[in-house]
Amino acid sequence: MTDSKTKQPVSLSARIKEEAQRLGFALVGISQVKMAPHEESFAEWLRKGLGGELGYLKRTEELRRDPTRLVPWAVSVVSVGLNYYAPMPRPAAQDGAKGWISRYAWGDDYHDVVKERLESVLGKVREIYPGAVEGKVFVDSGPVLEREIAGVAGIGWIGKNTQLISPRRGSWFFLGELFLSIELAYDRPIRDRCGKCDLCLKACPTAAFVGPYILDARRCISYLTIELKGAIPQHLRPLMGNHIFGCDICQEVCPYNVKAKPTVEGAFYPREGLYAPSLIPLLSLSQEEFGRRFRGSPILRAKRRGFLRNVAVALGNLKSPEAIPALIQALQDDDPLVRRHVAWALGQIATAEALNALRKRLPAETDAEVREEIEAALKQIAEKVLSADSHPIALDQRTS
Repeated sequence: MTDSKTKQPVSLSARIKEEAQRLGFALVGISQVKMAPHEESFAEWLRKGLGGELGYLKRTEELRRDPTRLVPWAVSVVSVGLNYYAPMPRPAAQDGAKGWISRYAWGDDYHDVVKERLESVLGKVREIYPGAVEGKVFVDSGPVLEREIAGVAGIGWIGKNTQLISPRRGSWFFLGELFLSIELAYDRPIRDRCGKCDLCLKACPTAAFVGPYILDARRCISYLTIELKGAIPQHLRPLMGNHIFGCDICQEVCPYNVKAKPTVEGAFYPREGLYAPSLIPLLSLSQEEFGRRFRGSPILRAKRRGFLRNVAVALGNLKSPEAIPALIQALQDDDPLVRRHVAWALGQIATAEALNALRKRLPAETDAEVREEIEAALKQIAEKVLSADSHPIALDQRTS
């Protein structure tokens, strides 16, 4: 005869999964709260400095490695994945320099969407469980190694590109966790299925992967355009292409994403102007306009200064002469970080108009780092010509 105490976690787990799926979570797995399986690797990654300036990871290292210290009352954790894959829209008719924004930021901020639904799952658990239930929801906002926990719960495996990959559904998912104070039936991890494939490692334009499963965040385009608060290293700027917020390349090339199914969540489809946006108008956004345009969007995380920095780098890489007037105007921006990268972009485009603007700005520039960028840009222009049939640009002695 089956023990009712043994049967209860199984039936409760099934009802939790059913509720999560009803709310739109395509992936659901349940695991026991315990030390992360690769917590030593995470610690070594931090010790090597591969996390760059992500100081919050170091400050919360112990909590991330051992969730029992974060939620000591928790027994089980429900891991969920919400599909955000939106197909590329039909290209807009207008011409001009275009930027790339990562798919996950095309629509509304996922934190609110996922958290609200996980809170609903918690409410359902409290409704059907006979006793008191303590619960806590995390959505990429707390000291939790989400991919590690989801991997233990059998949602997928952590691939060579460090993304969690489902064998049937790929990797275009937002992850979330619901920690619970009750015992449940637990799922089993699935094996790593990357095999000999290394398409993601080879496709990274900045060579951010030290090796399989090891990302050097300091070279990652997502880190450079979102997490990095200061200047982007000059040697990495030309490798970033037209990316202005995040990067999807290592996911785009993954064979498990070839047959990705579009999300049914309308909130994750592109807002107007967030798919391949025209770059030049973005360069003139004021602080108020930036906040209004991207209200409720993950792009706010980069802040205006970081976002305009990224736009300037993209325009420099595209070498679009039509961007020169906007760049010259942005050379007067109140923020030195923006001016630094605008100066670099003008040096990349290297026209006589760019040269004159940089020469004019240099005597008036009071920020030492911006002055260095201007001088470097002038030297860059010194190596180029205006066109195939023109004479080299003459520079003053200061930059020769």
